[in-house]
Amino acid sequence: MTQTEPDVRSRTFSWSDPALNAAEVGRRSGLELLRAMGTGELPRPPIMHLLGTGALVAEDGRVVVTLEPREYHYNPLGTVHGGVLATLLDTATGCAVHSTLPAGVGYTTLDLTTKFLRPASLASGILTCEGTILNKGRRTALAQAQITDARGALIAHATSTCMIFEVPQP
Repeated sequence: MTQTEPDVRSRTFSWSDPALNAAEVGRRSGLELLRAMGTGELPRPPIMHLLGTGALVAEDGRVVVTLEPREYHYNPLGTVHGGVLATLLDTATGCAVHSTLPAGVGYTTLDLTTKFLRPASLASGILTCEGTILNKGRRTALAQAQITDARGALIAHATSTCMIFEVPQP
């Protein structure tokens, strides 16, 4: 038996085939790929559509992603779910690493250590997540990211280790 929820809202979204971007990994550097997604030349990955992220700005070793909190990001306490914030932090740290990689080289997150400092909500305004690379070796890279609200208050911070690998070409 299902229970009817009062005041139900709905949300729909669309995304492009992720294989379009995956095919570009062997042709473009990480920075070129991220910039193309930021300008709309290439589609953003499905996760960015799912979260509803805003701007994506990439420089060598630095990435900024924004997110305007919405009700669909909320946990039962009426604040942005920590998993949403962690996903934003993981995106920024991983993309900061990706921005330093040549064509044909990829990465994957090995760990993500996150510290939540204050809750985020609709009242927080646009959240800005800036990821920067701290150290890059041949096989791993260390990056950090922080989320600030519209007033500049620190919401969360994370560090991440990413494994670097060559992407097999078809």
